[in-house]
Amino acid sequence: MEFSGEATVNKLILLFVFDKMDVPITENTIIEMCTSRNLWLAYMDCKQAMSQLLEKEFIYQSTHDRNSYYSITPNGRMCLAMFYMQIPTSLRSDITEYIKENRMLFRRKQEYSGTYYKNADGTYTVLLKIIDPIKTTLEIKLNVANRHTAKSVYEKWKDKAAQVYSSIHDVLVD
Repeated sequence: MEFSGEATVNKLILLFVFDKMDVPITENTIIEMCTSRNLWLAYMDCKQAMSQLLEKEFIYQSTHDRNSYYSITPNGRMCLAMFYMQIPTSLRSDITEYIKENRMLFRRKQEYSGTYYKNADGTYTVLLKIIDPIKTTLEIKLNVANRHTAKSVYEKWKDKAAQVYSSIHDVLVD
């Protein structure tokens, strides 16, 4: 990794975000966090930096349930530790504060997934999952009468998944 210029600062910003998140995250999550919700990086700069960090093994990719997750490697942490001062102090503060306030939102967004589809008999199936980067923790298929109910269940899932999991766990694992 070259150690000067905007491209290097972009890579260091990504390493800093991965370090602060402290959990594997999807590419979509990192792009949303760094380019859409905040203007820490431009979209193409973010994609290019991700690719270069992966190539140089400063981050690694793992795949589960057809999703790719990225995490910082020990080499990435060492690089960040040596050069993080190149990230402007105000930006480091913004990133730290933003991640502290939004870590659970992003975790829920990628860990609690759901979809619904129409069955041949006119009913709907709602497929709900709790996924961590290593395995599927919970998968529920729920058959409901109509699209309105399917959509309602789907929309409630992100807010209720932890509670549902806890209830099922408590009832079944005593």
